Amino acid sequence: MQAVPKCRGNWNMRIRKLFKFEAAHIVRNCSSVRCRQNIHGHSFKVELVLKSGTLDNAGMVMDFGLLKGRVSAFFDTFDHSYIIWSEDKSELVRFICNENERWVSLPFSPSAENLAIFFHVIVQGILNNTVPVNGQGGVKVHSVRVHETETGWAETEQDDRPLFEEMASMALNCTFSPEIMAENKEWKETWECLTNNPMSLTSPQENRTLSPEIITR
Repeated sequence: MQAVPKCRGNWNMRIRKLFKFEAAHIVRNCSSVRCRQNIHGHSFKVELVLKSGTLDNAGMVMDFGLLKGRVSAFFDTFDHSYIIWSEDKSELVRFICNENERWVSLPFSPSAENLAIFFHVIVQGILNNTVPVNGQGGVKVHSVRVHETETGWAETEQDDRPLFEEMASMALNCTFSPEIMAENKEWKETWECLTNNPMSLTSPQENRTLSPEIITR
């Protein structure tokens, strides 16, 4: 039985997966006084759209179950965390790191726009390093949409390559709190792989080092 249509020509199928997390931040230098001067939180929603010009043995771009591993572990690092800009006031950075178990320090302002670019680059790096299973190939991040509120979001597009290259040059300078790393061992392994292979954030890898995801249910 043929599960995959034998299509010819240039085409792309897209799939979407939604991730959610609760997090706090300050966005310095923005126009809103409340946002630039006060710690505040959001119920973040992240729409991850993947694309491929081929389908796997089941006729899928990628089984959604495969995103419940390392990609889900990545977004979980932000849940109930404080997202710090590493260049923020030193006394605030020290306080957050000393008095909170869950924090992520980023080398850029944690606006929705910057987070969307960061998420795009990191998820692509995960895909580039993971050994494919079940025949999927050429899976790429098409877009990432980050919702801060019910009425506002920021979104990347696949043609934003200059932004991705600039972000890739700084993305691996972020720091996840020791408690996050101790709790999220799957992410710890993935992060070590990415930091050891920075070129993988923007380029597919022939020698992939992350083992295939296993779906148990």
